[in-house]
Amino acid sequence: MSRIYEPFGYGEGPVARSYWPSTVSERHAWPRLDGAMRADIAIVGGGYTGLSAALHLAEAGADVALIDANAPGWGASGRNGGFCCLGGTALDADGLARRYGAEDTQCFFDAERAAIDLVADLLDRLGIEADTGSRGETMLAHRAEAIPQLEATARHMRHVHGVTCEILSRAELAAAGMASGAFHGAVTTPVGFSLNPLKYALGLAQAAADVGARVFAASPAETIRRSGDVWKIATPAGELTARRLILATNGYSSDDLPGLAARYLPLQSNILVTRPLTTAEIAAQGWTTGQMCYDSRTLLHYFRLLPDRRMLFGMRGAIRATPEALAAIGARARADFDRLFPAWATVETTHLWSGFVALARNRTPFVGPLPGVEAAFAGLCYHGNGVAMGSYAGALLARLALGRPPELPYPKLMAKPLARFPFGRHRRTLLRAILPLHAMMDGA
Repeated sequence: MSRIYEPFGYGEGPVARSYWPSTVSERHAWPRLDGAMRADIAIVGGGYTGLSAALHLAEAGADVALIDANAPGWGASGRNGGFCCLGGTALDADGLARRYGAEDTQCFFDAERAAIDLVADLLDRLGIEADTGSRGETMLAHRAEAIPQLEATARHMRHVHGVTCEILSRAELAAAGMASGAFHGAVTTPVGFSLNPLKYALGLAQAAADVGARVFAASPAETIRRSGDVWKIATPAGELTARRLILATNGYSSDDLPGLAARYLPLQSNILVTRPLTTAEIAAQGWTTGQMCYDSRTLLHYFRLLPDRRMLFGMRGAIRATPEALAAIGARARADFDRLFPAWATVETTHLWSGFVALARNRTPFVGPLPGVEAAFAGLCYHGNGVAMGSYAGALLARLALGRPPELPYPKLMAKPLARFPFGRHRRTLLRAILPLHAMMDGA
């Protein structure tokens, strides 16, 4: 494997203290791929993208096999903040329109909305219990200068999604259960919902297997090569041969995967969770809402009160993937948490973990055939919004791999080839300049 972070980032260390496994009472014992196996379509990666693709392919009657280096839901799909919301690009509406035109930009916005609807439909029709909640998502202004951003968000949502957002002034936050002296106002977009990300991922995996997809764990793809008219994927104990290939590895990709070298940039996202808060502690802070929230920083904080009254708090920014770096970013996150929620400064952190999201130099997600690679497809680079967009990418990839036109909105910008990052496998050094710059621009 040719990955750009330290080995710690791809092992058990970053996920060892995740909260989500404690919410799952039973885990399916997925088999390892042993010996030689054939399938029509092979999927590498058992996160939302790969699992959604496997489910939709199997439902269409395709012969599909999925392998994961660890287990379904082990990566970012099973350890994120559980925000099923609009997103997927690092460009704003004006940036998208300038680069791709008004029509394709609107198609992307339609895809964002359809992605959330897809997840809601999957949860409902598959009977996945994933502890859903929240009425859309709320953005909070971290300084007074960000208040116009709230108003611009409301105008944008009305224009492209036809929804009415609720704007709250600083004085109205406490009555809405969002008491914190750190925020200057808020805007709530009534689209999206929160969920337990691991329960959702495991539900997708079981549903895919129930309709015929073969799902394998502990089966890393050691080599992937084209041989004649088939793909051959070697794992430690076997080999999978398939006519078509779907890469669904996102932030856990490797530069030796076909067509992906230097075309994605993993970025660590870090989350802490507190012990359950008492009624008195919740009253003392005045944060009673279960809304999924984030602030207006570029290097944003994201947070929500969980069903068992623990507080989840996430942020990005670590450049190295080592035990020391995880501890350091955890300390930074805790300091920010204490500043935003001072009444909870003595509440213990019981869980701290990290995982990789992926960025594209294009700043838009990629879903489609890999340019110049025969019979191969990929979906990746959701810019930290993979719950909905990753699931959606899987549904699109299933149709594309079957040679059928997508039934869902499929903007051209999502099929645009991923541009290479400079510095090749050393491209992580870009973060050393970008992240401090964003932090400086964000201010207090």
